[in-house]
Amino acid sequence: MDVHIALPLLAGLSPAQFMRRHWQKKPLLVRGAIAGFTPLLNRAELFGLAASQDVESRLIAKNTHKTGDDARDSWRMKSGPFSRRGLPSISQEGWTLLVQGVDGHQQSVHQFLQQFRFVPDARLDDVMISFATAGGGVGPHFDSYDVFLFQASGRRRWRISQQKNLSLQADVPLKILQNFEPDEEFVLEAGDMLYLPPRYAHDGVAEVCVGADGKAQDCMTYSIGFKAPVQTELTAELLHKLAEFSEEAGEDADASSVAERPKTMYRDTNQTATDRPAELPAALLAFATDAVRQALQDPLAIACALGETMTAPKAQVWFEQTGVDWDGEVAGNPIGKCLALDAKSRMMYDAHHVFINGESYRAKGSDAALMRLLADQRVLPAVALAKASPDALHLLADWHAEGWLHLMAPTLERLSRDTERRNI
Repeated sequence: MDVHIALPLLAGLSPAQFMRRHWQKKPLLVRGAIAGFTPLLNRAELFGLAASQDVESRLIAKNTHKTGDDARDSWRMKSGPFSRRGLPSISQEGWTLLVQGVDGHQQSVHQFLQQFRFVPDARLDDVMISFATAGGGVGPHFDSYDVFLFQASGRRRWRISQQKNLSLQADVPLKILQNFEPDEEFVLEAGDMLYLPPRYAHDGVAEVCVGADGKAQDCMTYSIGFKAPVQTELTAELLHKLAEFSEEAGEDADASSVAERPKTMYRDTNQTATDRPAELPAALLAFATDAVRQALQDPLAIACALGETMTAPKAQVWFEQTGVDWDGEVAGNPIGKCLALDAKSRMMYDAHHVFINGESYRAKGSDAALMRLLADQRVLPAVALAKASPDALHLLADWHAEGWLHLMAPTLERLSRDTERRNI
C-alpha cells in the first residue's frame, strides 16, 4: 500500500496524512467512504456465524422504563452461541447482536480488513459486526482503543463526546457511561464511516431505514478494532515468555553442557541464625532482582517474546489441520502455485525473526526476505516461492500442514487483490 495516495476511505486523505492528523487525536467523519458498498454477508449468514461454537457472539437487549417524566434503560447481555430460535424476532425493537472476529471466518470480510493495514498489524485486531433492530445499541460507552465504525447497510445515529467524566453505571452487565453528554451527532448511511480515537465517548442507535426498493434495510455496522496492550499485562506476558525461553534452553542442552554450566541456584553460605524467621532475606531479594535483570539484558529475547505474544491466536481461534505436507512435486517445483496465509493467521517480523501464530523463527538472507514478503502481502506469489530454499520450503510445508497457510492458483490471488482494490 502506498501510504501517500489519497483515499476516499479516509475522506480524501492519504494514510500518512490521516495518521498524522487524526490517529489517536481527533475523530474523522467520512461520507461515502466506500461508494455503492454491498454488505459482505447477509443477515442469515451473520446469524449462522453466531450459532457456531467457534465464534464469539453477544446478544444485548435494552428495555426503557418510564417513571413520570423520567426514562430509565435496563440492559441485558447474553453470550453465544445462539440458535436462530434463541434470537428475538426481527420485529422486536431494541436488541443488538454482536459477532466478533468475522474476518477470520469470512474471506470477503478478511479482504475488507486489509484496507486498514496502513496501521501496523501488531495494533490491528479484527472486524466485529453489529446487527441491530430499530432502537438497538450497546449504550453510551467508550473504548480503550481506536475504532473505525463503518456502516455497511441501514442507518445508525451516532452521538459522540470528548467528555472527561468516564465514570460507569453500577450493576449493569455493560460498561455504560453514567453521565453521557454528547457534543456532536451524525447519522451514518450505508458506505459512511466514523473514526474515533481511544476513550472518546459514543453512543450508536439503529434507526428505521427503507431502501430504494421500498424494503426495510438491516442495520449492520462493521467495527474495525485495534489492540492496545496494557503495560502491566504486557510485562507479565513477556516475563512469562522469557522464563519459558530459559527453561527451553536448559532442556535443549545436552548432559555434558549441563554438568559444565549448572543452573544458578540461590546460596546463602553466610546466612546467620535469625530471630525473625518471617523476614524476607535481603540476599534473596538481590538474587531475584539480578535474575530479572539478566533476563531483560538480551534485546533479541525480548523482541522474540513480544513477537510471539502479539501473534498468539485468541482462545477461540483454531485451524483446520491438513495432517499432511503438500506433495513432493509442489515442494520441489511450485508449478505455478501461490501461498496465502489463512485469514486467522497472524504473521509479523523484526530484523532477526519471523513470527507466526505465537511461534518464532530466526531468519536471515533471502529466506528472511521471502518470509517478510509473505507477512506483508499475506500472499507469496509463485515466482517468489520458486526461489525459496529447501529449508524455507520445508518450514512452509509444516505451516501448510498446520492449516496456517494454503496453496492457491494465481488467478485466485489476482481475484483477491482486485476485490480489495474495488472496495477501496
